[in-house]
Amino acid sequence: MQKEAIKAQDNKATENAKLPWTAQDTTWMLSLFGTAVGAGILFLPINAGMGGFWPLVVMALIIGPMTYLAHRGLSRFVCSSNIEGSDITQVVEEHFGKGAGKAITVLYFFAIYPIVLIYGVSITNVVDSFMVNQLGMDSLPRWLLSGGLILAMMSVMVAGEKLMLKVTQFLVYPLVIILAFLALYMVPNWKMDALMELPSAGDFIGTIWLTIPVLIFAFNHSPAISQFSVSLKREHGKDASRKADVILRNTSLMLVGFVMLFVFSCVLSLSPEQLAQAKAENLPILSYLANVYDSAFITYFAPFIAFIAIVSSFFGHYMGASEGMRGIIVKQIEGNGKEVDEGKLNKGILAFMFFSIWAVAIINPSVLGMIEALGGPIIAAILYLMPMYAVYKVDALKAYRGRVTNIFVIIAGLASMTAILYGLL
Repeated sequence: MQKEAIKAQDNKATENAKLPWTAQDTTWMLSLFGTAVGAGILFLPINAGMGGFWPLVVMALIIGPMTYLAHRGLSRFVCSSNIEGSDITQVVEEHFGKGAGKAITVLYFFAIYPIVLIYGVSITNVVDSFMVNQLGMDSLPRWLLSGGLILAMMSVMVAGEKLMLKVTQFLVYPLVIILAFLALYMVPNWKMDALMELPSAGDFIGTIWLTIPVLIFAFNHSPAISQFSVSLKREHGKDASRKADVILRNTSLMLVGFVMLFVFSCVLSLSPEQLAQAKAENLPILSYLANVYDSAFITYFAPFIAFIAIVSSFFGHYMGASEGMRGIIVKQIEGNGKEVDEGKLNKGILAFMFFSIWAVAIINPSVLGMIEALGGPIIAAILYLMPMYAVYKVDALKAYRGRVTNIFVIIAGLASMTAILYGLL
């Protein structure tokens, strides 16, 4: 009996022991930051800013807890698997059965795949706008420009996870520095009269409600969470969840600090009419700033930041989308009693992703329309609601039941999914 008590104390001490921060943790934090920051700085200022300053203050207060708690829940869900190396699609099947596994895998794919398409459109528009407005060149044929850019980004992904993490880390450092400098550079142009404008209670709540899907999209790094959690399980075993909690907390703090500083600076520097014009032109806010500001610094550095943000964010989302597509195909093939040919599967996924992203980039649909209709609501279902459902259904997660934070995450997820209905009404 005494031996068991001593063993229990030793186990508790091990659980409470602090895990030292390593260089690999920094690499993952920057990779997760890079996955999210593209959407945050490209599109959030437009939608969030059009509703005014004070609703944006409330959004800044709630998005940090929303981001951290939701991604922590998804990571804990992936880490709860008893099968070594299992990604999110396999964990869903392990806990909920084959039928639910197939359904969630399809939903997971469609939560991330449209975002990859969005980045194909955005990278083309950013480079085209820079060539025409800043360099004074003629536009290249859209099919040629988009094809070359998408091929270059996908080549890094084909080279493997290690190269992708190194490239992302290399890109994120200048991104953070220039982003912070640009936000502070615009301070002298702030129009403080925006602080005097207070919308009615109905408009105030409506603005926040309608913007929640874009907020969730803007801070979303869930496409990289599955491989992130698998990697931590491989390195830290049973301590993977605790290590993930710390990395995700620091990532969320970094995201909210840098992104919201930039968003506030944009909103206070531009009028609602200018933000609406940026939305109508289907341009990221950074490209719009480069076109309207009479400043060499913004003219050249803003498109550069946009380019880096898109590329770093593309990597994480492509990783998640290809993982989801692989899960769908593998489940279908194995369900028919056949063996999976890994070589053909990888080539097929690669070809589908390239040609579909290329086609949408040529068509050039409304980016914010795609976010509002597809991105936010589906991401909310996977990122906010599914892990909370698992907490109350899966025994491996029962330690996390009965917490107030679970209710907060569920409300945020439901708010995002119902916002599209509010917008229609």
